[in-house]
Amino acid sequence: MFGTRWHLFRLLGIPIGLDASWLIILALLTWTLIDLFRETVPGLPAATYWVMSLGAALTFFACIVLHELGHALVAQTVGIPIRGITLFLFGGVAEMEDEPPSASSEFLMAIAGPAVSAILAAIFWLLSGLAETAAVVFPLRYLAGINLAVLIFNLIPAFPLDGGRVLRSILWAIMRNLRRATYWAALSGQAFAWLLIGLGVLNFFAGYVINGIWLGLIGLFLSNAARGSYQQVLVRQLLHGEPVSRFMNSHPIVVPPTLDLRGWVEEYVYRYHRKMFPVASNGHLEGIITTQALARFPRHEWDKHTVAEAMRQDKNALSIAPNADALEALGRMQRTGSSRLLVTEADRLVGIVSLKDLLRFLDLKIELENSEYYPSAPER
Repeated sequence: MFGTRWHLFRLLGIPIGLDASWLIILALLTWTLIDLFRETVPGLPAATYWVMSLGAALTFFACIVLHELGHALVAQTVGIPIRGITLFLFGGVAEMEDEPPSASSEFLMAIAGPAVSAILAAIFWLLSGLAETAAVVFPLRYLAGINLAVLIFNLIPAFPLDGGRVLRSILWAIMRNLRRATYWAALSGQAFAWLLIGLGVLNFFAGYVINGIWLGLIGLFLSNAARGSYQQVLVRQLLHGEPVSRFMNSHPIVVPPTLDLRGWVEEYVYRYHRKMFPVASNGHLEGIITTQALARFPRHEWDKHTVAEAMRQDKNALSIAPNADALEALGRMQRTGSSRLLVTEADRLVGIVSLKDLLRFLDLKIELENSEYYPSAPER
């Protein structure tokens, strides 16, 4: 979902990050607010409008962080680890490592964010009544209104919006099946997304070009998010309980530590078309060597240096036990950015599992059990 990200700080133990796309929306929002405040409070110095607008924009995004923090804190109380909260082009997201354990916990997690937005809207409205200068009153009223808008928008029953998660929790409680509840909730999300896209097209050709583009982009984002959320639940259910040993290649290609770098490139990298290889001696895993390591050695000296000199010894992050859950393997691949993991037993290499192995299994199981995992529309 994200591109370049920066870690900012921790709030109540939860990492807060920033995606590069957030800078775009910050600039657009600040520019829009300058025009809005100039119209509502005329006659102020230009610098004052910049301070009002930038301050309101940054405070709004702080409100988004608090909204997502509401989701994250409830998630933690029901035992779901939180990777962090990230601000990006379309707002913010709390990144949870697992699905909620029950329909009731899903409901509580879903309403926590809107509850925070409702409280913030009330606080800003009360503060605007206490303020004395227009340069303070109007930014506070804007913040009250925008938090109210976030509340209303998020309560629309379209997954993965908060209202859609409330819908999923209700369907889950009725159907007692998370996958099927997610399937129908995701359909509601995609229907709403296409409605936004349609409105965007109408706005575009009616002359409201910017509004049309934004509605279309939000619609596309929601459509992809709804589809991706269902696929995530499907993947979790398909992989849960499957041991890594079922997918691994039990005869991995290993590199001896005594081989020179030129020989490694010629005999392994060019031959097998891979960027990462385990380094082992007599079955004992000693490290990992990747093509990135070559940057530390001049090309004309590759035959003077061995794999042992270039290999990484922090192999634990990319290692996993053969009896570990395949879902754990997928999560570790996502966290490390590696598409291959070393399967080890007490520092002995017993295999390699790759993302391709997992995806191949998923495709096959979905194809063989298509009707079970993709329920058809109800008959009329």
